[in-house]
Amino acid sequence: MSFRYEPGDSLAHRLDPRSKLLVQVGFAAAAFAHTTPRGLAVATGLTALLLLAARTSPVAALTDVWVALPLLVAGPLLEGITLTPVGFSVAEARFPALASYRTVLLLLVAAAYVRTTPVRDSRAAIQRTVPGKVGQLLGLGVGFVFRFLPVLRADLSRIREASRARLGEERPVRERMRLVTVGGLNRAFRRADTFALALRARCLSWNPTLPALRFGRLDAPALGLGVGLLLVAVV
Repeated sequence: MSFRYEPGDSLAHRLDPRSKLLVQVGFAAAAFAHTTPRGLAVATGLTALLLLAARTSPVAALTDVWVALPLLVAGPLLEGITLTPVGFSVAEARFPALASYRTVLLLLVAAAYVRTTPVRDSRAAIQRTVPGKVGQLLGLGVGFVFRFLPVLRADLSRIREASRARLGEERPVRERMRLVTVGGLNRAFRRADTFALALRARCLSWNPTLPALRFGRLDAPALGLGVGLLLVAVV
């Protein structure tokens, strides 16, 4: 699976993108407000239900966001290291570990949204929720990110494969990280230049004709869930 929209007939595919965005916002707010073992346990169960509704494998979703996982693991480990005395403090690492796990859940929910929502529908949902130029700018930015991110991810994968083919695995970890980072940034800058040229060639429109959006009966439970999560975050 790739971190992009995939056509399907799952429950999440049939929902209005505005309903799914509300669920995402409510989920994030509740997760940040209740970053505790009990709160994250409930969030884990809800994440499993959302992935099931989107027919998205959690393993495949985590594979799509593998770049962030080492940082999420390293954060709690570094926070727990103590110098006086030298050792490891579980108490110091506890909250960073909970925060990292919370981020993993948010990434899984985001992957379910991306897989079940066309880019044009996401842009339409944002522009019709946020009025004026601000909404147009946000919608345009979301469209760019959703189209650009899979390309950058594929470039990083090709750089790693090329490095392995040249026995890059025998280099020190710091050297491998430097090569992948520098190569990824060079590819990203070249992609950005090509992307800008393509936009000019296609006469980019700030306010194109967007697809029609319509709430259905299935959206009622999703809207209720989103509002409920926001209330949980506030209480």
